[in-house]
Amino acid sequence: MRSSVEIYNIETRQSRVVWQTERLVEAPNWSRDGSFLVYNDDGLMYRLSLTGEPKPEKIDTGFATRCNNDHGLSPDGQWLAICDKVEHGKTCLYILPSTGGTPIQITENLPSYWHGWSPDGQRVCYCGIRDQVFDIYTITVDGRDEQRLTHGEGRNDGPDWSPDGQWIYFNSSRTGTMQIWRIRPDGSDVERLTDDGHSDWFPHPCPNSSKVVFISYDADVFDHPRDLNVRMRMMDMDGGNVETLFELFGGQGSINVPSWSPDGREFAYVRYFPEKP
Repeated sequence: MRSSVEIYNIETRQSRVVWQTERLVEAPNWSRDGSFLVYNDDGLMYRLSLTGEPKPEKIDTGFATRCNNDHGLSPDGQWLAICDKVEHGKTCLYILPSTGGTPIQITENLPSYWHGWSPDGQRVCYCGIRDQVFDIYTITVDGRDEQRLTHGEGRNDGPDWSPDGQWIYFNSSRTGTMQIWRIRPDGSDVERLTDDGHSDWFPHPCPNSSKVVFISYDADVFDHPRDLNVRMRMMDMDGGNVETLFELFGGQGSINVPSWSPDGREFAYVRYFPEKP
């Protein structure tokens, strides 16, 4: 076994296995009606039903056949953001109908790695790498008005919008070790939320504005590699009451993108198993 797609309930504090496969799958997103997950596998996008027998169904992404694990559904469920490098040789942000179709390019400046939608569905936030500098950006879904929120203060990555639209949560190494921060959508009021002995990545605010889930590596781990022992952690929206929910063998691909259920009671993730020699 290589990948185990699982769901954790924050009320019962229990996980359940949804589907296991010998393939390397990544980054589950939850559909807006709660009936399926979206994930990537070997450059392609798939739906995985949560009702009945879980059977992957390929999503038509047209020319985009090198999709990575930066993808997610719009607030109304009508659109799917993906990141692919077929056209330009560098990762580019696109949107397409969630049922499948031809990708529409959003970002001109590359590479750009999607991570979140604004609650009104009008903008997306992403990590842009410009001259080897990792920063947080937003842009309208029709590719206008790119705004840069951070300015080279360490490496800035993994942005995700709060449900009320007031904050964008992200991870940054600006003080040394990667930690969780938040910033206003206009780039003001930067706040540090974690300050501990871990390297913290990919904060995802809960749809009911109660909690933020994120993944933590040991402090000496650089970047966000796969196949390490990591911790799934949760905190209040203001950074209080940080707790470890469970440990797992995972990392890259486990929870890169928003994966909360619509009611905010559960989140999906991928647990990995060591590759066979």
